[in-house]
Amino acid sequence: MNSVEEVGEMKHLQTLEGHTDRVWGLAWNPTFTNLLASCSGDKTVRIWEQSFSGSFDCKAVLEETHTRTIRSCAWAPSGKMLATASFDATTAIWENVGGDFECISTLEGHENEVKSVSWNAAGSLIATCGRDKSVWIWEVELGNEFECVSVLQGHTQDVKMVQWHPSMDVLFSCSYDNSIKVWAEDGDDDWHCVQTLNEANNDDLTIKLWGTESLHAQSGDGFEPWGGVIASGAADNAIRLFVVNDDDDGLVCYTLSVSLLRRYKLKL
Repeated sequence: MNSVEEVGEMKHLQTLEGHTDRVWGLAWNPTFTNLLASCSGDKTVRIWEQSFSGSFDCKAVLEETHTRTIRSCAWAPSGKMLATASFDATTAIWENVGGDFECISTLEGHENEVKSVSWNAAGSLIATCGRDKSVWIWEVELGNEFECVSVLQGHTQDVKMVQWHPSMDVLFSCSYDNSIKVWAEDGDDDWHCVQTLNEANNDDLTIKLWGTESLHAQSGDGFEPWGGVIASGAADNAIRLFVVNDDDDGLVCYTLSVSLLRRYKLKL
């Protein structure tokens, strides 16, 4: 288990400049860990590379594909493809060939803004969601072809984010309707909602942790149910780090470790 002391002091290392509008999303490359992607309201994606000295330099600017804000970006598990979701109602797929990025496909179907994109653990499925209250699942086929295999309806408001389970083909979606839905595939290759977590996203200034009974059952054998550190960001201009600790009853709890005040206030 992590302790508050083990997190250590967080220090500002570098400010990456280049975007001309609000930065909406960041994604570390899972394979080439010195690469970082950022997406922005300036309709571009920037690829940053960390040098041996530790500093980051912009190595590529992906542009002239999206016509509106790019809201989300996500690397495939292989690290060779990047998906970008935009308010222009499309999701673009970029391929990295020797450091050169090329848009190889544009996924269309959402009625309006696409707000989030996520790859499953195998890199065989992509999920997108948007203002049209729907979640789309796309299958990655041979030859860099992408086919929509399911459109999931159930949320009653904008769907803000989608996220795959880190090891299973289970998808989570959260919406302005104050719910998180859990989606899974049945034996007939149909996707359906297997659980709805209500009142999960209320504007009550809290972070809620959800888990399964089987997850908690393993904690006595040294399995750490939630990982070591949770980082949260909010409209209070701060990033807060919470670390896991055991309380006197042996239960898992989180303690606020560090509050990082933002160096620059967001201009709205």
